[in-house]
Amino acid sequence: MKARTKNFSLRVVKMVQSLPEGRASDVMGRQLLRSGTSVAANYRAACRSRSSADFINKMCIVEEEADESIFWMELLGESGLINEQ
Repeated sequence: MKARTKNFSLRVVKMVQSLPEGRASDVMGRQLLRSGTSVAANYRAACRSRSSADFINKMCIVEEEADESIFWMELLGESGLINEQ
């Protein structure tokens, strides 16, 4: 999962870099960049958790960031700024 979440973050970085110039792209891209790269960072933090409760709490953050990333990708796609595929 460390490799998968890191790969996801790298793909997000590349997608944000490929966005067209403009205010909307800049704002949504910045939000996606933050949430998308946070997935891997928070997963790595979860792997270093000190208890089961701490692990669960940190994984909830990972899930929230992943869901937020999906939201920004959907919004970018539905607004026509990226190809939805």
